[in-house]
Amino acid sequence: MRMLPVILFNKPYQVLSQFTDRDRPHAPRATLAQFMHAPDYRAAGRLDYDSEGLLVLTADGALQQRITHPKSKLWKRYWVQVEGTINDAACAELTRGVALKDGMTRPAQAHPIAPPAIWERNPPIRERKSIPDSWLEISISEGRNRQVRRMTAAVGYPTLRLIRIAVGPWHLENLLPGESRNASWGPPAVDPA
Repeated sequence: MRMLPVILFNKPYQVLSQFTDRDRPHAPRATLAQFMHAPDYRAAGRLDYDSEGLLVLTADGALQQRITHPKSKLWKRYWVQVEGTINDAACAELTRGVALKDGMTRPAQAHPIAPPAIWERNPPIRERKSIPDSWLEISISEGRNRQVRRMTAAVGYPTLRLIRIAVGPWHLENLLPGESRNASWGPPAVDPA
């Protein structure tokens, strides 16, 4: 199996996960074209306009399909800042699966985390002095529209900030918003043992 090239990009807040804004040609929003020149590359999966973090791009249509197809069950991991102090009971509910309007979600992996050491968002998150916020890490193996936001809201913790940190074998690592690096997809490494 040959290695297929991919680009890993840290998508900033309020940037579309595409190279053009077809919906607003007269007042276009920021797109991937402001950050990279990658002819023939397309995002393998979406990351909402108001979400941040890892976006995987490829020029190989079969690989793009493999990454995004629900049968692949490729895990996606997020750091989520929520309104309120997330507790173990809410995380257990997320782990079992949550009933949304479009059906039950697959079981997730979720647990509270300390606030991660990350970049400042521009504009910053709104703060309410009377309502605390907290962070959790959640991993899902499906990709419904705005799924993580809907899941946290369903258990009583609206999402304030959402950062995808990993997709399958790829991790954001030290990429800052707007930065990218080349990577590849190929056969899994063979354990010499």
